[in-house]
Amino acid sequence: MALTNAPQTLIHRVLPRETATRYAMYAFLVGLGSVLIAIAGQVKVPMWPVPTTLQTLAIFTIAAAFGRKLAVATLLAYLAEGAAGLPVFTNGGGLAYFAGPTTGYLAGFVVAAGITGWAADNGLTNKPLKLFAANLAGTLATLALGAAWIAVMFGTDKAIAWGIGPFIVTDIIKAALAAALVPALWSLFGRK
Repeated sequence: MALTNAPQTLIHRVLPRETATRYAMYAFLVGLGSVLIAIAGQVKVPMWPVPTTLQTLAIFTIAAAFGRKLAVATLLAYLAEGAAGLPVFTNGGGLAYFAGPTTGYLAGFVVAAGITGWAADNGLTNKPLKLFAANLAGTLATLALGAAWIAVMFGTDKAIAWGIGPFIVTDIIKAALAAALVPALWSLFGRK
C-alpha cells in the first residue's frame, strides 16, 4: 500500500474547502477535542486492579478523525489548559501535575496522538487491524513513558508493577474499541 501525502482523515473529508473557514474549524476542533479528552478523563469505569478512564479511547478516536497535526495540537492544548490550572486532568489541573506521577502518561498521550494521527493521515483509519496496530503502538508508547517516569520518581522496581501492570489490559481494550469505532464513523460519511 502506498502512503500518500494528502490527509486521508475524516475531518479533512467533511471540512469546507475554503481556507479561512477551514482554519476557523481547526481552532474549534482543537478546543472541542481538548474538552472531550477532559470529559473522558472524568469518566471512571470500575475495573480490576484499578479503575480506568476513557481518556485514551478519546485520544485514539480524536487522533484517527483529526490526523497527526490536528491531534497533536489538540493534546498540546489539553496540556496547556491543565498547566493553566483548568481541571481537565482526571484529578484536577495545575503545574503540579507535570511533576507528579502522571507526567510520563501526559507526554505519552501526545506521542500516542501523533502515532494514530499519522496512521489516519495515511489512510489507515478504515482498516481496523492496521488502526488497532497504530493504537497499540500509541498505547505502548504511553505506558513506556508512564513507567519510565514512575521509575524516576519511585525506583525501577515500581515501574512495571505501578506503571504498566494495572493499565495494560484496559488500554489494549480501549485501543481496540477506537479501532472499531472510527471505521464505523467513516461508513456514516460514505467511505469505502
